[in-house]
Amino acid sequence: MRAAVMGSPIGHSLSPYLHRAAYQAMGLDGWSYEAFECDEARLPGLLGELVPVRGQGPDDADAWAGLSLTMPLKRAVLPLLDTVSELALEVGGANTVVFRDGLRHGHNTDVHGIEQALAEAGVPAPRSATVLGGGATAASALAALRNLGLFSATLLVRDPARAGETVEVAERLGVALAVETFDKLDALTRVDLVVSTLPGGAADAFADRLARVPALFDVVYSPWPTSAAAAVQAAGGTVVGGFSMLLHQAVRQVELMTGRTDVPVEIMRAAGEAELARRSASRTD
Repeated sequence: MRAAVMGSPIGHSLSPYLHRAAYQAMGLDGWSYEAFECDEARLPGLLGELVPVRGQGPDDADAWAGLSLTMPLKRAVLPLLDTVSELALEVGGANTVVFRDGLRHGHNTDVHGIEQALAEAGVPAPRSATVLGGGATAASALAALRNLGLFSATLLVRDPARAGETVEVAERLGVALAVETFDKLDALTRVDLVVSTLPGGAADAFADRLARVPALFDVVYSPWPTSAAAAVQAAGGTVVGGFSMLLHQAVRQVELMTGRTDVPVEIMRAAGEAELARRSASRTD
């Protein structure tokens, strides 16, 4: 069986280390996991080149079992799928494609990853939250907050005109969403939880103002800690990093692609942490 992660850029992805560690520990000797550079323009053609897929013929040897998708493909893949889970439809993005019965089935495991990361860090269900950034990960964060019982949140973005898709997600989720700009940051971080879906370095300028929040979930995982995470931690707040989210969404992907539930979470964690440590050491050499 074959699987892969697709996105652009893809060279930094930890997914191969996580999935390969799982396959080895689970005794899936015939399974492989690759990484493909792919943008939105290339996605339809590349999907068409993945043959055979599981269930397409009498023999599944060397067939494609599934794909992990990262930016910018999570929304672009939806019209290319045969079925889409209710959750993926709600958030408007699928980060997982499972090939079964010759068909492409779309799922979203990012929401699961966020929920598990918060639970693992002991963050209680928030009564209020602010989300920084308005992309696909912000949409998944809103779904996770909804699943935790929060039906209102604030979204901070640089340009509200570009947050239309995330606003539509909130409407589908039944979450009352206030959209504000970053100049309102001081007033809107007096909440139980701030979720930063901003890319690496983008939240550094706000570190001193974020320091007072009780809990920060920063989706960045390398380099870690971010300036914002370090500030919150130094002030005694709870910090949740992006690696935990990445790990748990990958665990769910392995379950979906293999059909098994005995996924070795700690072995995958160790493999990911070892690779992050290697990269950190190479940057300081």
